[in-house]
Amino acid sequence: MGRKRLSPARVAMLAVFGVLLALALVGPMVWGDRAAAVDLERLGEGASWAHPFGTDDLGRDMLARVLVATRLSLVLALLTAGLGCGLGLLLGLLPTVLGPRLGKLAGSAIGLLLALPGLLLALLVATIVGVGATGAVVGLAVAIAPAFARLTQTLAAQVAGSEYVAAARMTGISLPRLMLRHVLPNIAPALVLQVAMAIGGALLALSALSFLGLGVQEPQYDWGALLNAGLDRIYVTPAAALGPGIAIIVAGVAFNVTGDALAGALAGETIRPARRSGRGRSRSAAASSAVPASGPSAAASSAVPASGPSAAGSDAVLQVDGLSVTFEGDGGTLTPVRDVSFSVAAGERVGIVGESGSGKSLTALAIADLIEPPGTVQAERLALHGRDPRELPERERRRLLVTSLAMVFQDPLSSLNPVLRIERQVGEAAQAHLGATRGQARVRAVEQLRELRIPGAARRMRQHPHELSGGMRQRVTIAMGLTTRPSLIVADEPTTALDVTVQRQVLRVLRRVNAEHGTAVVLISHDISVISAFCERVLVMYAGRVVEELAADRMRVDAAHPYTRALLAATPTLDADLDRPLATIPGRQPALDAVPGGCAFAPRCAHASDRCRERLPLLETLGEGRRVACWHPQGAALPVREQEMKR
Repeated sequence: MGRKRLSPARVAMLAVFGVLLALALVGPMVWGDRAAAVDLERLGEGASWAHPFGTDDLGRDMLARVLVATRLSLVLALLTAGLGCGLGLLLGLLPTVLGPRLGKLAGSAIGLLLALPGLLLALLVATIVGVGATGAVVGLAVAIAPAFARLTQTLAAQVAGSEYVAAARMTGISLPRLMLRHVLPNIAPALVLQVAMAIGGALLALSALSFLGLGVQEPQYDWGALLNAGLDRIYVTPAAALGPGIAIIVAGVAFNVTGDALAGALAGETIRPARRSGRGRSRSAAASSAVPASGPSAAASSAVPASGPSAAGSDAVLQVDGLSVTFEGDGGTLTPVRDVSFSVAAGERVGIVGESGSGKSLTALAIADLIEPPGTVQAERLALHGRDPRELPERERRRLLVTSLAMVFQDPLSSLNPVLRIERQVGEAAQAHLGATRGQARVRAVEQLRELRIPGAARRMRQHPHELSGGMRQRVTIAMGLTTRPSLIVADEPTTALDVTVQRQVLRVLRRVNAEHGTAVVLISHDISVISAFCERVLVMYAGRVVEELAADRMRVDAAHPYTRALLAATPTLDADLDRPLATIPGRQPALDAVPGGCAFAPRCAHASDRCRERLPLLETLGEGRRVACWHPQGAALPVREQEMKR
């Protein structure tokens, strides 16, 4: 990707900015004596070849004084902007750091400070601190901070909700490291531009305070003080006032242009759009949150997956009973996941399938403890390796999650941090939890990429996510999760945005990891053909509930729930009659606030009866490895309870 060329105007202003910095460094040394020299024979002279900006009331050369004042003017502006933006940065990050409740208070405090007039706030603080340069700097810094805090709060909130931050949280890294590595770099371009504008604004405001006599005091002087000295003779010798005025304007514009150029450079390096694939559109693949694990030992890799609906027991990696997810809102309580129960054994491949909105992804997020307020998770049991994270202290809870579970999200471009190289992201878990040095983490990351058949693994480590294809990004995110050998991978729609060839590669990688390391896999998808080809056991979800569970290789034979059978019928096969239209499922899933009391699928089901609409069917056992929640199961023996009720 070619670099963006700077316009001639930007180049000129950047050159001016360089000249200002040079003047700030050498000005007092070169022109200091001339600026201080009193000449009683040249009091208040106008512009001349000897004195282009004239002289002041003591005969001192105004040009020399303007050049010497560059250092103090720029230093004070930089101090003011640095102090104000630093204070605003800390204040703006508080809502993200403190959590929902305290964060709301911090946000309210920022709003209150913004409501106060900035100039009055600056004058108040400057008066309290004292007239002079110190008071002016502190007062203006306090006035700058609220606006910078609000910008930081808004940008940080957007980044904090991204999947790569969720991935970093799951690795259990410290909050300061999370902010410095994952949040701040992604909001840097906007902040840099705001800082540059703040420097220009601070320069103008400091000059104004010095002009009013509230800033720099004699014997020191800045451009504002010189402007005040020259204004008295503006109609006689205008050059005396124009000199410092021009310096203020040029410096302010130069800072703004420099900040804009820096922000553009940062944005070009960190937030470039994805490259276009050979098919003419950008590809996004499923991305992951890498979570380390101390998972199964080498012996566990040969564990035989449990069959049937219940893998509970000593080999159960995950046990979920009565899981529900609720959200409190102004319109009441919504429950998108209701009473979900299942288990996953070591080395087992379990699929969760259903239409969009059926609660698949929320179930995965609940297992990974990634449901944010106002969402809440309730479950009779939610255990990883027999331990319920909710019953553990915070540190142990986080440790259990990060050492047992890897989460693979849907979009790698939003799940991979765009500002970090692949090396840093894949090796982060090893550094955070295994005590590996950066070099050791890099070696481990290269080995992991090679294991996942990524060509040129060592070279890929130096690249950013946007430089990889969709399939490579997906494999990188899987590598992140496997760095410390987790016992369970939850892959949420990992092949949705990929073409068929890349889908096959990704599924092959997951299958290899499952076979070679005994890592259990929960694959979530709306594509029932992908689920049936990859998984050993399938859970079918509809409207937040599991409606059927059965062996994947017998889905077309044993499917009993009308919804499962409808999904299968809507999946094209090679022997399908091309003269007939593809089967579809009429209607749509019920809204979260309008889920019926009986079977949620009843309005779309051709076999529904009044009983289906009035009573909720329970998840009943049909036979070995089969369960169904239906009053009228199709193509299968009726549950024992149904048989008894029909007699």
